[in-house]
Amino acid sequence: MAVTTREPLVTTPAPLPSTAELRELLPPELAQARDLREVAPADARELSRVLLRRLAALEEGTREYSYVRSTLVEMNLSLVRFAIRRFTAHREPQEDLLQVGAVGLIKAIDRFDPDLGVEFTTFALPTVLGEIRRHFRDTTWAVHVPRRLQELRIVLAKAQERLAQELDRAPTVAELAGHLQLSEEEVVEGLTASNGHTAGSLDLGGAEDDEGPGSLGRRFGEEDRDLSKVEDLVALKPLVAALPERERLILSMRFCEDLTQSQIGERLGVSQMHVSRLLSRTLRRLREGLEDD
Repeated sequence: MAVTTREPLVTTPAPLPSTAELRELLPPELAQARDLREVAPADARELSRVLLRRLAALEEGTREYSYVRSTLVEMNLSLVRFAIRRFTAHREPQEDLLQVGAVGLIKAIDRFDPDLGVEFTTFALPTVLGEIRRHFRDTTWAVHVPRRLQELRIVLAKAQERLAQELDRAPTVAELAGHLQLSEEEVVEGLTASNGHTAGSLDLGGAEDDEGPGSLGRRFGEEDRDLSKVEDLVALKPLVAALPERERLILSMRFCEDLTQSQIGERLGVSQMHVSRLLSRTLRRLREGLEDD
């Protein structure tokens, strides 16, 4: 029976349209416009209105829809840059924030309804800011903190700033609790959670007036191996006391006087093999006693 093989199907992506072809997709009033990504803010608002109306009338997934949508994103990136200025205190790279804000801008474009009569920038700015705040909330914490505490941290920060201006000093936990109508335990929990937003390196040097070791890592306690020996000795003491006198003597000569098995045999008048058997039996009994404890 002959077996026929088929050549694998190779799909060739459709060629991208040229700039001239894409401009033909625009409304007549925009066809002669200069680079749409570099228009003045006033022109960008007017062009955005036209493009948003045009986008609402197009079928999603078509070439024209994709072009109009991309043009809207390019024209309104200045809105994202404006939103990023509110987060200058954060150490996140500006390029990362620009990408996150662009995601919010795309969501705003997809959700915007031109028939509502709302200005696009008024609708889009909260969406962009929300996307950036979500980025900080979900990805920039050094440790996992519940969302409730993340939001409480923001509320506490605002309350601290306001009370500091009124009192001309840092507010106490009780004052923060009274101002926010929370319990002092909740305030302490929120203040503690704020420490999880950033983490310091263990190799970070100490303060200049610190007399301790230079790096933070050296300040932490280390496991003291001698403590386990103390615990073993305490546990062994009653077990050794319960041994016959000769076995206690063999242990003392072997581990306290550091005698060999032959030297122990000479003192006791027995063979080295007999000392080895007694020592092995004694150690096994002690080991079993420790495991039972």
